[in-house]
Amino acid sequence: MIVDDSVVARAVLTRMVELGGGIEIAAVAGTAEDAVEALAHVSVDVILLDLEMPGAGGLDKLPEIIATARGARVLVVSSLAEDGAAATVAALAAGAADTLLKPGTGRIQGRFADILMAKIRALGEAEANPPAPARPVPMASLRAMSVEPLSLLAIGASTGGIHALGRFFSQLPPRIGAPILVTQHLPVPFMDVFTRQLATAAGRPASIAVEGAALVADEILIAPGDAHLSVEAGRGGALHVHLQRGRAASGCLPSVDPMLASVARLRLPGAVAVILSGMGRDGVEGAAELVAAGGSILVQDEATCAVWGMPKAIADAGLAAAILPPDKLARRVASRIGQCHADK
Repeated sequence: MIVDDSVVARAVLTRMVELGGGIEIAAVAGTAEDAVEALAHVSVDVILLDLEMPGAGGLDKLPEIIATARGARVLVVSSLAEDGAAATVAALAAGAADTLLKPGTGRIQGRFADILMAKIRALGEAEANPPAPARPVPMASLRAMSVEPLSLLAIGASTGGIHALGRFFSQLPPRIGAPILVTQHLPVPFMDVFTRQLATAAGRPASIAVEGAALVADEILIAPGDAHLSVEAGRGGALHVHLQRGRAASGCLPSVDPMLASVARLRLPGAVAVILSGMGRDGVEGAAELVAAGGSILVQDEATCAVWGMPKAIADAGLAAAILPPDKLARRVASRIGQCHADK
């Protein structure tokens, strides 16, 4: 389904999807209200949603759209304006699965079309290609989790991750006695808005990581949109940020792999990583290094993921110590808090 108040945008997006092949446009709507009404009568897998429309608008109607869509994933097609960035991040936090920066209608072609089709296919894959009946697949084996008190928490996420981060932090105690690192795949123009929103949702300070910044217990450092976040130990063992801009094996920038690999090199007792919803395999190589160094990896379960790609890759590799919804992952992390912090 395409939901956009611009006749030109609807026509261009429709043509683009049709040329991509293998995907059917089930419905189009010019307002969010029309979308809700149509969803009561038509089944779709993916919804392309503009946020700035007449009437209630895409953001205000998003909860109703998600509730009416019966499991369809929402891809927000948003402008670059500051207001647009704030609305888009709010939509992602409210349950939209992914976002795509929307150029002017005269430039909706080429690379944009390729990215659009890749995102639609990734979000609609589970519904469009249901697995054939087969013998039950054994559950992934889980590793024992270290009993060392939590020393550092590293979180990686991509598609669907912002909503999952909100659920995770809602159940994490306000004081855990350890610094928190976050790598979320998100375009640079959205990073400032995302950081402010995450600080509010998490109830603790959050900032975009800069070179040399010190890691502080109970504060969140977020990978900038154009660099990998890694950590190093300085004199006296104090931890600080080191930003990398080289190519990562996953092809992502920022990538979860360098973050986890750098934590592994520190060999911190009690280091824990949490991998939330996201497409692809980013994080699996760094997770292997962290596990080898004595750390623990927790991943989000398939039922609550927008795309069960990154968590699945780690689970399939036998690296996960738990496969749970975000709120229960937070409780598992909380169980590792040192006694002096648990009492506060």
